[in-house]
Amino acid sequence: MNKLSNKIAIVTGGNSGIGYAAAQELSAEGATVIITGRNKTSLETAASELQAKAIVADQGDLTSIDALVEEVKATYGKVDIIFLNAGVASFAPLEFATEEHYDSIMDVNVKGVFFTLQKFLPILNDGASIIFNTSINAHVGMPNSSVYAGSKATILAFNRVFATELAPRKIRVNAISPGPVETPLYGKLGLGHEEVAGFGEILGKKILLNRFAQANEIGKAVVFLASSDASFITGTELVIDGGLTVNPILN
Repeated sequence: MNKLSNKIAIVTGGNSGIGYAAAQELSAEGATVIITGRNKTSLETAASELQAKAIVADQGDLTSIDALVEEVKATYGKVDIIFLNAGVASFAPLEFATEEHYDSIMDVNVKGVFFTLQKFLPILNDGASIIFNTSINAHVGMPNSSVYAGSKATILAFNRVFATELAPRKIRVNAISPGPVETPLYGKLGLGHEEVAGFGEILGKKILLNRFAQANEIGKAVVFLASSDASFITGTELVIDGGLTVNPILN
């Protein structure tokens, strides 16, 4: 307990799913947590439940990112942990993907992540921990996921480059790549409860541990990478998929 006492942590997209769980786990280990999101109502509800600070911010809007950084700087001064979790997911096959589809994903998942980190750099303490939320979609070639998968693959490239660039400041940079996780994401994609359950049953058979992850399991991995337990780990991708990507029988 209290591995992260006196640490200031930012969790983007912290009002639900993996972000919420990570904020909860970081707080349980003693960190002061700031969560961000676009929906003021759900963000404030989450912050009240988590006893965290809520700041409304849109990762797809650089002006909003500037305002976020200025508020964090004015209130807390410096930051020790940043979990770049916010992102969007939508899917389309190559022949039907539109420019709007492409831009809506890339503006948030790539451009937004890049400039959020860039703008936070001046107030990151030396020795800070940066954690990206990516996805096994960057590796598995799932149909209709080209733009989303490409956005996550780009973040994995950022992960390696920034680990090198920031090493002189002893800032560690790592990524988590979750497999299927029980989060509200599937509802946002327009899938009903029965569809999600059916999808989970089919996909669960391909996962060596025979189930989806719980969001708090991903949150605990974030705590590990944020803490001194991972003091000699940087530039690494931690795959958290229950064995899905090493299962030799994928069909």
